[in-house]
Amino acid sequence: MYICVCNAVRECELRRAAQRSCGNAERVYETLGKRPQCGQCLEEADEIIFEERLCGSQLALAAA
Repeated sequence: MYICVCNAVRECELRRAAQRSCGNAERVYETLGKRPQCGQCLEEADEIIFEERLCGSQLALAAA
């Protein structure tokens, strides 16, 4: 599913980038070589990034 139509950023790409970088959606977009254009995706992107990082943290704790 596309999260950002302006930049053709898919949810799976956003999730992978969230694991490799820190910060909000705008910072994660930078790691993908993109910049938000219309900005309508930023709220949903931030939610996905938060969710991905939360799941990653929980998996790390469970493995420890």
